[in-house]
This record gives sequence, C-alpha cells and structure tokens, in this order.
Amino acid sequence: MPPLMLALYINVLTAQASLIDHLHARHEHVAERRLAGDRGQATTEYALVLLAAAMVALLVIAWASAGGGAAKISRLFNRVIDAVIDRV
Repeated sequence: MPPLMLALYINVLTAQASLIDHLHARHEHVAERRLAGDRGQATTEYALVLLAAAMVALLVIAWASAGGGAAKISRLFNRVIDAVIDRV
C-alpha cells in the first residue's frame, strides 16, 4: 500500500473512532440528564401497582366470601380440575 493511501486510511479510522467517542459521550450526557428528573418514579409506580393489586384482591375476597361467590369459585375449580383429569 502506498504511504499516502496508508496515511489516508489511518486518518479516516482515527476520525471515525473520534466521532464514535464523541457521540457516545453525548449520549451518556443526555441519558444522565433525562434520568435525573425521573428518580423515584419507578418506586412510585411500583407502589401504585401494589395498591391497585391489593384493592382488586380485597374486592375478590369480599365477593367470594359474601353471597354466592364461594360456590361459583368452587364450581369453576371443579370444572377446571375435571377438564384437566379428562385430558390426562
């Protein structure tokens, strides 16, 4: 390879590596800035989901223990178990 072509090739590779490093550093800076305003959001969302799940569970328990809910659940489980046994 002629020396001029080799020098050009090295310069292109160096410029490419420098550009990649610059873009990577910029991406990290943007990601850090974006995350700084979202701290604690995942914890809050997790707590709200747990509260909603607890409320649904309480409603199901209240429905199942009062009225005919227990009998309906018993029939449902019996049907499911019978269907599984019939397939085996």
